[in-house]
Amino acid sequence: MTTQGMPSMDPRPTGLTIGTYDTYREAQRAVDYLSDEKFPVEHTTIVGNNLRQVEKITGRLSWGRALTAGLASGAWFGLFVGLLLGLFTTGNWLAALLTGVVLGAFFGLVFGGLSYAQSAGRRDFTSRTAVVATTYDVLCDFKFAEEARNHLAKLALKGEVHPLLPNHADQPVQPVQETTQRPTD
Repeated sequence: MTTQGMPSMDPRPTGLTIGTYDTYREAQRAVDYLSDEKFPVEHTTIVGNNLRQVEKITGRLSWGRALTAGLASGAWFGLFVGLLLGLFTTGNWLAALLTGVVLGAFFGLVFGGLSYAQSAGRRDFTSRTAVVATTYDVLCDFKFAEEARNHLAKLALKGEVHPLLPNHADQPVQPVQETTQRPTD
């Protein structure tokens, strides 16, 4: 349901593909180049294809590491709370700051230990998770697509980005093998 006067917020991308890139950085550079060329970039969209969740393992998790991480995150939060309390204190603001850090560190330590104990050894490692795409398409509204492709061709000739060939993003380019036919008698 749309409100009168408000544009529809359909999240599905539309338009023609004007470039396909291996990395988000290259797709972003393509749109930035269009902007530099005074192209109306509000008619473009970057779409990630074949999304994957990637979890990079950063290390082993032990009691010591879990408690230390809890202590550190609690101390940072306590510092923030202590600073806020110190701003509104008429007395010793340093005491409010130190109280916040000490209490934050204590509760961080306790909750870090409880959290690790609840895992019961099922996840004894730390990691970072990200969602990444295999390729990135830059789409453009139909009436601006040809102009955008012309601009992006100039960018590709400069060698700043390396677009993939259309409709062949998933397949490597195969050399054509010529076959010779013998004349029949």
